[in-house]
Amino acid sequence: MDLSEGRWDGPILDNHFHLDKAGRYLDAALDFKRAGGTDLVLVHKPDFNNLPIDETEIRRAYEETIEMAENTRSEHDLRVRVVLGPHPAAWMHQTAELGYEVAGELHISSVEIAIEFCNENLAVGVGEVGRPHWDVGEEVIEHADQLLAEILGMCKQANVPAQLHLDSNGEKTNKEISQICDIVGFPRFGAIHHHAEGNISKNFTHGLTSSVVVGRDAIKDIVNSIWQNEGGFLMETDYMDDPRRPGAVLGPKTVPKRTQQLATTLIGMGIDAEATLSAIHIDLPEALYGEYV
Repeated sequence: MDLSEGRWDGPILDNHFHLDKAGRYLDAALDFKRAGGTDLVLVHKPDFNNLPIDETEIRRAYEETIEMAENTRSEHDLRVRVVLGPHPAAWMHQTAELGYEVAGELHISSVEIAIEFCNENLAVGVGEVGRPHWDVGEEVIEHADQLLAEILGMCKQANVPAQLHLDSNGEKTNKEISQICDIVGFPRFGAIHHHAEGNISKNFTHGLTSSVVVGRDAIKDIVNSIWQNEGGFLMETDYMDDPRRPGAVLGPKTVPKRTQQLATTLIGMGIDAEATLSAIHIDLPEALYGEYV
């Protein structure tokens, strides 16, 4: 039993977490652990002041993220999975400098290298990939979607999931991305919508896996739509470890805190809290990323 006196005592996974050696780094990971966290999905965070321009620099940047994961495991005995990828905002920055063609080629190379690390069991997925999150106009979205279709095709071939960074147009965005998945034959389940809203109903998600950023109202939104959910969902902070924005997007302690809040709420609703939390923190991560090794 992982549920004791209304409290979840099992694993707690934050599905989208960044670390930065110039930030709080290991102290942030320790905050997560002290709050009850056990598992992190450490997602590569590009240095927007020094974006890589060739394969050597891409590998070096990824290796730094892998090193941070190794240090977090050894220092704090946390289970850390790694997701590597180029980020749509980085692509946008580089289109201004290099043009769509060269920036696109660099973006695809970054994904190819990320998949190489997955094949070496140093990473478990590709991300963040997708669309810029701010208003960029239809032409840019078309270019981004073309790249995403190619990337998801690559992920399909490699049998790895993709963490998606998307615009904030709700159900419309989910529907459009699900259609791209279908066109290239990539399973919607493996398209993980990072920083997703708390509405987890199937009519809203269109089969994408929601990684809900668990802000103040997220639990209410989750339980209001949980009856219509299919395929499960994950929880995340999108913690950025940015000294200029302390605690953004949400602080390291948030997922453990929201997990207990969700447990209490589910019990009050008569829903099997143990099964739900096991799915969030154990079963779904293993289905997406494989068993932790």
